[in-house]
Amino acid sequence: MEYVSAKSILQRCKDTSWFGNEYNMNLYRGCCHGCIYCDSRSECYHVDDFDTVRAKADCIGTLRDELRRKTKTGIIGTGAMSDPYNPFEREERLTEKSLMLIDTYGFGITTVTKSPLITRDIPLYKQIASHSPVLCKMTITTADDELCKKVEPNVAVSSKRFEALAEMSAAGLFTGITLMPVLPFIEDSEANIISIVRKAHECGVRCIYPAFGMTLRAGNREYFYEKLDESFPGVKEMYIRKFKNSYECPSPNAGRLWKIFTEECHKYGILYDMKEIIKAYKSGYGDRQLSFFD
Repeated sequence: MEYVSAKSILQRCKDTSWFGNEYNMNLYRGCCHGCIYCDSRSECYHVDDFDTVRAKADCIGTLRDELRRKTKTGIIGTGAMSDPYNPFEREERLTEKSLMLIDTYGFGITTVTKSPLITRDIPLYKQIASHSPVLCKMTITTADDELCKKVEPNVAVSSKRFEALAEMSAAGLFTGITLMPVLPFIEDSEANIISIVRKAHECGVRCIYPAFGMTLRAGNREYFYEKLDESFPGVKEMYIRKFKNSYECPSPNAGRLWKIFTEECHKYGILYDMKEIIKAYKSGYGDRQLSFFD
C-alpha cells in the first residue's frame, strides 16, 4: 500500500443537507472499483492515477487528534470520494479503526459503499448506534448482475450488495440505498427501478435516495465515453446528441421514473425524501446530534 500525506482527515461540511453529514472523512484516495461513471475521476478533484488506491499517512492518529479536539459531537460521512471498503481495507483495516475512534468519541456515522465487506463491521456500527445516529448505505444502480459487471466491473455485483443490506438490516441497523447515477439509455428503465425498490423492501431497507441521470465533466467524460464504446456500442453517440457538453445529463425518462419510484416506495413504506431520511435515522438521539459547533 502506498501512502500519501494529508494534513487533515475530517473536512467540515458547509452544507449539512446531504444525509445530515457535518463532516466528511476520506481515509483513502482513489478507487479501484472501475465504475465507468465515477464523477470522482473528474479533473477538478486533482486525483492523479485515480484507479490506484492510496491510503493517507497516519490517518488514524490524525483522526484521533481531530476528534479529541471537538467540543461537541456530530455526524461523520464517509465514502463520498473513495470507497471506505475498497479491497485493501481487508488488510489495512483503516475504516475499522476509524469506527472504533468514532465510537470512543461519541460521534455518529453515515457510510456509503459498494462492498459487502461493510458487514465485517456490523458490531462496530451497532455499538455506535447505541449512542449516536448510524446510516449504512449501499450504492446500487441496477438490479441486473450482468449489467452491473459492465458498469461497475471490479466490485461485488448488485445481488451481493442486497445480501449485505439484508444482513445489516437484520442486525437492526438503519440501512439505505443510493440509487445513483441511473445511466441514461442504459439503466433508466421502469423495470430496473421497480426491481431495485422491491428488492430493497425484501432486504429491510429503510430509505432510497435516487438520481435519474448522471453528471459528466472533464476527466470522467472522456473515460465514460471510452467505456461506452467498449461495452455499449452506439450509446456514446446518443449521449453526444442529447447532452452535448452539459454537466447534468438527466434521463429522458426521469419524470416517468420518479412517478413510478415514489409509488413503489409509498407501497413499501420506504423513505426517499432527504429531510425525512435525516429525521428518521437521527430519531431518538436528541438535539445534541442535530446541530454541531466546534
